[in-house]
Amino acid sequence: MMMSWVRKIPLAAIVLALIAAGIWALWPQPVPVDVVAVTRGSMEVTVEDEGVSRVRDVYTVSSPLLGKLQRPRLRVGDPVVQGRTIVATIEPVDPSFLDLRSLQVQEAAAAAARAAVELAEAQTRQARAQADFARSELQRARTLLARQAATERSLDQAQLNLATAEATVASALANLDLRRHEYEQAEAQRIQPGESVPRRAQCCVEVRAPASGRLLRLAVESAQVVQQGQTLLEIGDTDDIEIVVDLVSRDAVRVVHAAEARIENWGGDGALRARVARIDPSGFTKVSALGIEEQRVRVVLDIEEPRERHRRLGHGFRVIVRIAVWRAEDVVSIPLGALFRQGESWATYIVEKDRAVLRPLRIGERNLREAQVISGVNPGERIVLHPSDRLTDGTKVRVR
Repeated sequence: MMMSWVRKIPLAAIVLALIAAGIWALWPQPVPVDVVAVTRGSMEVTVEDEGVSRVRDVYTVSSPLLGKLQRPRLRVGDPVVQGRTIVATIEPVDPSFLDLRSLQVQEAAAAAARAAVELAEAQTRQARAQADFARSELQRARTLLARQAATERSLDQAQLNLATAEATVASALANLDLRRHEYEQAEAQRIQPGESVPRRAQCCVEVRAPASGRLLRLAVESAQVVQQGQTLLEIGDTDDIEIVVDLVSRDAVRVVHAAEARIENWGGDGALRARVARIDPSGFTKVSALGIEEQRVRVVLDIEEPRERHRRLGHGFRVIVRIAVWRAEDVVSIPLGALFRQGESWATYIVEKDRAVLRPLRIGERNLREAQVISGVNPGERIVLHPSDRLTDGTKVRVR
């Protein structure tokens, strides 16, 4: 009997161990959590977006007329002086091609103009011969009048004949000059593209720099025919830089004139201090990288740092702009990772006596890291950071 009871002891121990293990497994275990203390201090809310640097005053130089632009001698970055540096030289364009019919018409016109010149030359010789004869007749009349062998009327008639002959010569010379120019015009109409044509000394139009600075962009880099008003290049003072950022309209309405800003990720050490100089009164539609149409508003900022610190920041460089829209010094704040939605309001878990206690909150301003707490928690209280779905009100927790 005693031996039977002794043999049952190990079996009972095993059963008791299994029961204890089951109870321990089903018993609620503390949930490990990360906690952070509620703090009080300064807080700033900013709007952030990508911006670009640009020269404040950019001068666009356009072609004043239709012509052939010579290959530019300047390169991007070269300095220019207002009114002195020649930034573009434009010469006349080559004539257009003539088809067979047009060429024959122009050749016939040139032949007719050449015949008209020959006719005018003959008329000029005839007029000069008549003038020489009238001049000799006048001399003869004067001689006869001196001998009293002719009357005064004959002398007057000889003078009239000479004046008429000289006028005829002048008219013939003018007609000859006209016919020669018509012949030159007809010959010029026959010029085909590529033919060597002697140019006058003043054949080209020189465009000079409208302002001092540096060449920012060459729109036309090779010799080519340009139209009137076509953009040739851009000039600006690279020492006068401003920042332009296109903000989403809902962020732009919170930005005020002269608001403080920071320029970050511009390539240099630290952030650059800046201030809002202008907010455009109208917006525009811009398609984001994801293909979403957004209404944007352009905001211009002035850099308040010495130019020596950001001298290598040029025209069209990408930067990150942060503009302050709200700031307070004595603010109770908690990290955004401790917040979650509870119905229509916000809430968080605080740790009291190793248990998570649900605490509704009233939230004010928020930035990318923390949120202002108007009511619900006090400075120094410990709150759960990134609460999991295992937490409920009153759950026992263990601080990691």
